[in-house]
This record gives sequence, structure tokens and C-alpha cells, in this order.
Amino acid sequence: MTVPLLDLVAQYQSIKDAVMPALQSVIERQQFIMGPEIGQLEAEVARLSHTNHGIACASGTDALLLPLKSLRLEPGDEVIAPAFTFFATAGTIHNAGGTPVFVDIDPSTFNLDPAAVEAAITPRTRAIVAVHLYGQMAAMERLLPLALRHKLFLIEDAAQAIGARRQMDGEWRVAGELGWASALSFFPSKNLGAWGDGGMMLTQDDALAERLRKLRLHGGAKQYHHEEVGTNSRLDTLQAAVLLVKLGYLAGWSAARRDRAARYSHAFAGSADICPPTVDPANEHIFHQYTIRVPRRDDLAAHLKSKGIGHAIYYPTGLHLQPCFGHLGYRRGSLPATEDAMASVLSLPIYPELTVAQQNIVIEAVRDFYR
Repeated sequence: MTVPLLDLVAQYQSIKDAVMPALQSVIERQQFIMGPEIGQLEAEVARLSHTNHGIACASGTDALLLPLKSLRLEPGDEVIAPAFTFFATAGTIHNAGGTPVFVDIDPSTFNLDPAAVEAAITPRTRAIVAVHLYGQMAAMERLLPLALRHKLFLIEDAAQAIGARRQMDGEWRVAGELGWASALSFFPSKNLGAWGDGGMMLTQDDALAERLRKLRLHGGAKQYHHEEVGTNSRLDTLQAAVLLVKLGYLAGWSAARRDRAARYSHAFAGSADICPPTVDPANEHIFHQYTIRVPRRDDLAAHLKSKGIGHAIYYPTGLHLQPCFGHLGYRRGSLPATEDAMASVLSLPIYPELTVAQQNIVIEAVRDFYR
């Protein structure tokens, strides 16, 4: 039996009777751009994320780029971000006119190390991008005071963390709730994935929300009137219809992912070689990825491939070592926790439709490799 890393066909089979009529409704109305489903989705996701505003856009990348563009970064302006993340986190900083400043991660959670962030702040720093990697929130209770003290904008990259929660001062706070602006991705592989590309910006700030709505529509609030130069970054109505249906399943899907993660972790407990992911006790993880740390990672990956078991390495090369950022002067050894993660992480199949039989195959293949 082969086990895919992700099985979107199985997900489709479980929801097709609900999602196809929603698509048919859009098709019959022929309102493919900015149809009513857009506003409905924005309101529902904002409610889930405890924010005042959701602004749908064309991709998770644009959901980061447009808030950064709204800062009007100038040459030399710095934005602090982790190097251990998807490229868009730093690519958008560059494309918005800023300079990414890469800092190291907490080796247990893979999220930003607040002490490293503080050490990297200079008079040129304008913002911090906190990535909630793999589905658990960063230590926002430490990052927020830093941003406030230094008058910096704190942006949440919650592309992998929709619905994730963290207990702060006895209250559950949700991914996307606390940042000046936050970004979600609806890439098909995400926990809430579209049938194409898509994203959403979140904010509590009324003025910023108004500006982001303009920026996604060529910089104007009404057609043919442009207060500034924006871009075309709209989520289409068909994608919103799919996402609205899927949103009703999201809480159950996240619970199912946690169940499968617990099963993996129980199976790997006590192994001298297999290190299951650490869940910060303050967090409720949504397990966008289940990522172990192992020795001889590449050999294990080859072993799993030979058995037809899906797996992935997120991420094999830190952003500080990418050729396009070579001019920034980072070298191997600059970010040791990031570089250790690069060499040891491996993500295993985790999704609601993953059966016990499939998971047993994965578990046995990994354990057998280290016997």
C-alpha cells in the first residue's frame, strides 16, 4: 500500500456533495469576480481569527506583500524574519522595497527566537514578520512587547496556521489576531485549501483594512479612480465558494490532524533516533505538517520513497543561504539552529483522511529504518 503525503482526492470525495452545488450556484450566476461569496468568506474567516477585518486576495504571497507595501519601505529599511520558512516570507520583504534581516529559530518549535529578534533590532528596523511554522503559533507574548517598545510593525505570517491558538494571560488568542496585519494562504495543500490559489489579509485596524482593499484593486476604492498604485490581487468567487464549504469542516479536520499527530508521537516515544515535534504547552497546534527530526535524514527519505511513502523536507535550505540573498552576507554558521533544522527535518503524511492502516505503514517504515 502506498501512502501519499497528502490526499486531496480523498478529501474531495468526502465533501463533493456539499461543494459541487456551491460551485454550480456561482456558475449559474456568472459572477466570477467579487461575487457575494467573497464578502461572506471574509466575514467568516475574520470571525474565526478574532479580527475586525478579512480582506481576500489572490494568494498567500500577496497577503504578505500588500501589508508590507503599505509600509512604504525605503532603501535600507529592515524587516526581521526567520530564515527557516517558505521563500515568500522574505521574497515579499524584498519586493516591497525592504531588506530582510534573518534571525535564528527556537530549535524546539522552529519558530522565531525572540531573543534573536531583539538582538537584530537596529535604528533601521521597521517591522517583524513572525511565522507560525507548521501550524503552531510563535511566542507572541514576547514578540508583541518588543514591537511596541521599539515602535515596530508586527506582521503574522499565519499561512500554515489558520485556527491555531495560543494561551496568553489565561485567554486563547488565535493566529492572525494579534498582528498589525496577518497573512493566510489558501494554497490547495493548506488545512483550509482552495481549488487553486488564494489568500487573505487580516487586521484589527480600520484604516489599514481600507487601504488593503484599495491595494488589491489597483489602488482605488471605486473603478477608474486610483488614490495610489496598487495591483490586481482578487480572490475569485469560485474559490470563495469552495472555501466557504470547506470552512465548515475545518475544526473537525484540525482535531483529526491532532489525533494523528498524537498517534505518531506515541509510536515514536522513547526512540533514540526519532525526535517528534515539540508542542509548546501554551499552544493548540493544527499540524499543517508533522515534522520529525532524525539523523541520516536523506537516507530515511530514500527509504520511504522506496516504499511508496510520501514525505517532504520543509525546508532544505535556509533563506539566509539562498543565492538571491547572497549579497546580504550570511554564511554557513550564521544561524546554527536554522542550519541544524535544515539537515534533520522530515515531514510525514498527516491529514484527516489518513487511515490507521496507512499510518501504521508509515510508523513501521520509519521505525524499521532505525532498528
